[in-house]
Amino acid sequence: MPRWESGARERLQQAALPLFQERGYDGVTVAEIAAAAGLTERTFFRHFTDKREVLFQGQDQLERSFLDGAAEASGDDAMSLARAALDRAAGFFPDDRRPWARARQTVIDANPALQERELLKLSALAAALTRALAARGIDPVTAALAAESTVTVFRTAFTAWIAEEEPRPFAEVQAAVLTGLHALLAPGRA
Repeated sequence: MPRWESGARERLQQAALPLFQERGYDGVTVAEIAAAAGLTERTFFRHFTDKREVLFQGQDQLERSFLDGAAEASGDDAMSLARAALDRAAGFFPDDRRPWARARQTVIDANPALQERELLKLSALAAALTRALAARGIDPVTAALAAESTVTVFRTAFTAWIAEEEPRPFAEVQAAVLTGLHALLAPGRA
């Protein structure tokens, strides 16, 4: 086996997901994931700190896309910045990744520890976005409310996007969810 295999990270992710689906997250070891990918445990740990990261790899890039969207936005109100963050992050979810995202979420939904990990990642995203909005001059309370709303829109859109019957691209689903939030908060609504 060559010392440095190209595509090892992707191979490990592709090998892990079916194993998790078949035997449950807790029923699979790092050694089994590595063997299924035709790699060693040592190679696994060069790419991931633990087996949870096989499912959560890419979270830093996702957060960065939210923050870049907010930083590069031309508006100066909280919701314009939030919309720009959502728009930038939507590119992170091409349609060809939907089956993998759907399968990944099934594994997470079946394991309370992974659900907790996902919620912690989303909470960290909201905190980072709050700081970014405050740095753009938004008052802290409004920044927190906009950031938490942004993460809620994202999470709701993601759940809708991975549903079996959903044909629309992620950006369309997310835009519809944001429109729904605006309608919910429109004047005259209770």
